[in-house]
Amino acid sequence: MGDSLAQGFKNGGIYRTDLSFPALLSRAMGDDIQMNLPSFSAQAGIPINMEILVRGLEDEFGDEINLFNSVQAGHHVYSTLKRIKSYWEGQMISLKNEDQQTPYHNQAVWGFSISDSWLLNEKFCREFIRNNKPQYSVFSVLPDQAMYTTARLVLNPTFGKIFENHSQIDNLKVLSNDGGIENLIACLGHNNIIGAVTKMKIEFSEENDLNVPFNERRCTVFRPDHFEQELRTLYEKISELNTKRVFVPTIPYVTIPPAIRGVNLGDCAPEDGYFDYYSRFWIWDEDFNPDKHPHLTRDDAIKLDEIVDQYNHSIKKLADEYDFVVVPVARYVQAAARRRHLPETISPFPDGFIEALKKNPKTSFMINEMGEPNISTDYLRINEKTGKVEKGGIFSLDGLHPSTVGYGLIANIYKMSMEKRGVKFKNEIDWDFVIENETLLTDPPKLLHNLRLLLRFLALGRQEKLMMFGKGLLQEMVEVFSSSPKVEEEHQ
Repeated sequence: MGDSLAQGFKNGGIYRTDLSFPALLSRAMGDDIQMNLPSFSAQAGIPINMEILVRGLEDEFGDEINLFNSVQAGHHVYSTLKRIKSYWEGQMISLKNEDQQTPYHNQAVWGFSISDSWLLNEKFCREFIRNNKPQYSVFSVLPDQAMYTTARLVLNPTFGKIFENHSQIDNLKVLSNDGGIENLIACLGHNNIIGAVTKMKIEFSEENDLNVPFNERRCTVFRPDHFEQELRTLYEKISELNTKRVFVPTIPYVTIPPAIRGVNLGDCAPEDGYFDYYSRFWIWDEDFNPDKHPHLTRDDAIKLDEIVDQYNHSIKKLADEYDFVVVPVARYVQAAARRRHLPETISPFPDGFIEALKKNPKTSFMINEMGEPNISTDYLRINEKTGKVEKGGIFSLDGLHPSTVGYGLIANIYKMSMEKRGVKFKNEIDWDFVIENETLLTDPPKLLHNLRLLLRFLALGRQEKLMMFGKGLLQEMVEVFSSSPKVEEEHQ
């Protein structure tokens, strides 16, 4: 049960659920363990798959988007997104799955915060979609209310009456009443603060933001005491289930993912890992203007990290109270963060992962002379001369969610914690499978060679007359993860 991290969200959408970290854990448990997963492979996922979009552009226009082909490329992007939007809004075929009569084993839905796990159900989502159609859909190229559509397909895939009022917690009750749940992962809490990054604004929760669904919240950051209140409610509900072991993760700092780019006013690198400003990842340092571009400040970043520390204190305290197992995800993510100049006694990269990188001819170049992987939390960068990855690899193209490799590393962290509590695994994490399916590393799109031009193109809005929609695609993608995202009309 969880949010985007447990569902396997990457590159701007949910696509290959079989590459989520719970699915990789199930794979390591053995062939006799079958994890029942929803599928979102149609139309390359929802709401958008940036990798598929970039590869489609490459097929049509080669390895460069320039002044001469940008209008045609804009039309290509618009027509592709229009088709995807039509599909996931049910305008092509019915989305329901009549074959899935019982709850999926993976009950994760991207965008969910803690209280959504018991507040949102398929009927609520269906009615919300029906009652909140944008008046000017031309200004929204992504599927309308994509999170709610995803939730419907996870919570009640047949769209029938039996499970229409079931939340994630309700579906877990059904599973736990059918022989019990041996291992439950409850991966929630990230979306109680990530809105500060997606909206570039810190708006603290008030009492009326508590225990209300996604669409009624106006905050981007839950106050630590509010976070603990909702976390306790969640843990209390979980404790009532027939479960043997419950695993809960710590939350990584939201300033680590490259969805926000750190910008320094001076030429020197920050000594403590914090920059003067943080802006969108598609705005280059020399282009950044604090009077023009949305941003967070150094003090904002420090404040957000301190709040995450308080969140993790609550997670550990309540987990101890309810006898849940804390999985130290935050510690390992911080160890992998290149710009965090802090002493670490752990390695985020297991030996099996390093060996798999080394023996795969498509990734062997990523192991340096010290035998360490050249992989980081930076935004993915491709060397223009060699066409190979020179930076990044842990996060996907949306800058916020892990890559397939990143999910493999998370699966390994869980596996270590689970084994300490007696969970048996027949196999190690299948690193060969993970790396072979990490196409951003094994076969990076050529358009990523000039990342700056690509991101600038995808960020264009209606005012540049190249894209056929109101907001830049990247801006709309990021806002999908904000509470109550609004589609704004641009005035001519």
